[in-house]
Amino acid sequence: MMLAQTPEKENTQAEQQTQGMLEVTGTLSPEHQAIFPVEAQTFLSQLCERFSLRVDQLLTAREERQNKIDQGELPDFLAETQDIREGSWKILGIPNDLQDRRVEITGPTDRKMVINALNANVKVFMADFEDSMSPAWDKVLDGQINLRDAVNGTISYTNHDNGKHYQLGNNPAVLICRVRGLHLKEKHVTWRGQIIPGSLFDFALYFFNNHKALLKKGSGPYFYLPKLQSHHEAKWWSEVFHFTEEYFGLDTGTIKATVLIETLPAVFEMDEILFSLKEHIVGLNCGRWDYIFSYIKTLKKHPDRVLPDRQVVTMDKPFLNAYSRLLVRTCHKRGAFAMGGMAAFIPAKDPQENQKVLDKIQNDKSLEASNGHDGTWVAHPGLADTAMDVFNRALGERKNQLDVTRQDDAPITAKQLLEPCDGARTEQGMRHNIRVALQYIEAWISGNGCVPIYGLMEDAATAEISRASIWQWIQHSKSLDNGEVVTKALFKRYLDEEIQVVKQEVGETRFDSGRFHEAAELMASLTTSDELTNFLTVPGYDYLD
Repeated sequence: MMLAQTPEKENTQAEQQTQGMLEVTGTLSPEHQAIFPVEAQTFLSQLCERFSLRVDQLLTAREERQNKIDQGELPDFLAETQDIREGSWKILGIPNDLQDRRVEITGPTDRKMVINALNANVKVFMADFEDSMSPAWDKVLDGQINLRDAVNGTISYTNHDNGKHYQLGNNPAVLICRVRGLHLKEKHVTWRGQIIPGSLFDFALYFFNNHKALLKKGSGPYFYLPKLQSHHEAKWWSEVFHFTEEYFGLDTGTIKATVLIETLPAVFEMDEILFSLKEHIVGLNCGRWDYIFSYIKTLKKHPDRVLPDRQVVTMDKPFLNAYSRLLVRTCHKRGAFAMGGMAAFIPAKDPQENQKVLDKIQNDKSLEASNGHDGTWVAHPGLADTAMDVFNRALGERKNQLDVTRQDDAPITAKQLLEPCDGARTEQGMRHNIRVALQYIEAWISGNGCVPIYGLMEDAATAEISRASIWQWIQHSKSLDNGEVVTKALFKRYLDEEIQVVKQEVGETRFDSGRFHEAAELMASLTTSDELTNFLTVPGYDYLD
């Protein structure tokens, strides 16, 4: 593998001019300057020059597509790309250290969490700059430092309260970096006076600081790409990867990516997404929680497709099971991995309650393994053993399930993928949604994006489902099991009452020192607005430094 010296060479006049258009408005400590030197800024400038304006065009295309769906059109497979779906092509290939991904753990880039995740009984750690991170400037940069130190094998951490020391074990998991989605900005950096895409910032810094060390030890710069809604967005990422490989003098296909299929529009373009990224992609992942949120958001104007309480929308429901099986069939036909979704449970202290958690993990992961998934996600190291046992039994001597083609299955139709599931809308469920969203939003605007709430490790996706469900129930005047119609007034009454419940649960000191009233105001604004806000993290970002 050729490693060019591009970053160390003297910048050309054109590069100097481009780099001069980049302005860092956030404060850089000496430690942060070390991971964001002039050479990295030049590389980021080159990316922004070529790709940042296209992000706005892609986001506009999303809105245009959504407007058609709001007017009654339903998502479907694309007629103009039928030849791609029916072709016999395959992806370029999968590196050796990604051949076995039977259990992956995900989490933010906090230093202790990075160490614990890499040391867990898993094959891969997905370090997250997206849904489980609240992207305050210092946290984003600290996260890049932590990943650099992890790649170099020098990361350690000491808890000064109890003296406990953390360091990497002998055989850490493979590292994959999830960058921010295209809708998220990095407000502390501008290019030509415009705030840049957070996705380009995260990608540029992780790649610049780590690609040489990763390649030297037989791994590579691997990424998870979130929230894609079309193959045009996948093509944009392909061009980013091709440019980067050329800029640094690397072979085509050095960069590898796994795409999360976590939006309803994307499930109809999985072949096209794989094809658009075929030199770089290694698999797709069932991002189930965001997928449920996207189902609500995409079909928000369709009164016949309103979901029940989120607690009953599980992967055994027909529309979600169809999504899982279609992903497996599509990926394996193309030689790509089909990764299962997140188990958001966390271990319970009570042995009986913990056994219930483990039983749920067992059932959930068994369904994924039987569907043919090559691996799965967990949110906590304490659940890795259970998930690993399930996939060890399913895989036997195999490293993956690429041989499970599902080609004999009946074709999965658009109707199956869009079919709403039965279930009640309950007062208890609505109140629970309010408490979860309130506590998560409070944590997020306070700088914490990965929060244990009521036995689940919540990230932005579950809070999105909570507030979007209530918004949709209000819009379509749905009734609860107690006979009350869900209105803005009912929501506000429940919110006022549940704020007091949360205050009692967390304690007066924690409540008064927190940002719960701001969180309640933001949630009320999101839930009672006439139009559904696409992502709570966009207005939430205004609350962060």
